[in-house]
Amino acid sequence: MTATTAPPAAPPAAGGEPPRRRAFRRRRLVPYWLLLPGVLWLIVFFLVPLVYQASTSVQTGSLENGFQVTWHFQTYWDALQQYYPQFLRSLLYAAVATLLCLVVGYPLAYLIAFRAGRHRNLLLVLVIAPFFTSFLIRTLAWKTILADGGPVVGFLGSAHVLDVTAALGWTSGHRVLATPLAVVTGLTYNFLPFMILPLYTSLERIDHRLHEAAGDLYATPWTTFRKVTFPMSLPGVVSGTLLTFIPSSGDYVNAQLLGSADTKMIGSVIQSQFLTVLDYPTAAALSFILMAVVLFVVTFYIRRAGTEELL
Repeated sequence: MTATTAPPAAPPAAGGEPPRRRAFRRRRLVPYWLLLPGVLWLIVFFLVPLVYQASTSVQTGSLENGFQVTWHFQTYWDALQQYYPQFLRSLLYAAVATLLCLVVGYPLAYLIAFRAGRHRNLLLVLVIAPFFTSFLIRTLAWKTILADGGPVVGFLGSAHVLDVTAALGWTSGHRVLATPLAVVTGLTYNFLPFMILPLYTSLERIDHRLHEAAGDLYATPWTTFRKVTFPMSLPGVVSGTLLTFIPSSGDYVNAQLLGSADTKMIGSVIQSQFLTVLDYPTAAALSFILMAVVLFVVTFYIRRAGTEELL
């Protein structure tokens, strides 16, 4: 064999395909095999129940006689016509709670990202500390905090805050429990970590040299925040507001424990229809209406926000 003569090619495998090509094809299939458990999980625990609930929403009958699919789409219109106040109330409470979480969470996330120093990890643990206890226990604790005659209600009364909220219809005199204010307070507290963590992640990724460059260009701290910090943290703002608004709009625990019959949210109605009234078609129809409304609001919000990382 001379120096310019190529070595003989390897004989093909028994199946007629070279081993190198077969190994390459196997490597290409590895990502799909890794995705398979997640895809199966979504199909079994999300897609199948979704299809089942869709079929339930167009059924007629009763629990004693059984339900049958009759494609009765009138259930959607009847449910929306009867419970639209609860829908509007849920969206209003969720929007107010989301706004409060943003107002409270942004300064905290900013403090942790830029000013915490060696205490950053401690502050992050304190943010997620409520997750160490049950959602139900945390909500029940607010019944004690907002109890009539307690220090919180006394302070709000002495500061004339309750006079303002009573004029707005969010409290009843000097009583906070069983009012819209109590429900929104519970929503804000329970979902505040979902706002702080995405905000912190976005703020922590901002290059500090951009702030120094803004200072070199004689920008004031407020101008630096308005022109540099806040625009670059918009992905965290969008993520945090979505993670807060979506579960808040369908929540029923806070409305059940901290509210009254006049503060029922649509989640409470769905829970009652499923477990108490046993009207499964109406409950399923309400669930799909809520999902459609939230999906529309979220899509509109993301497009208006214009953050390329989430589109």
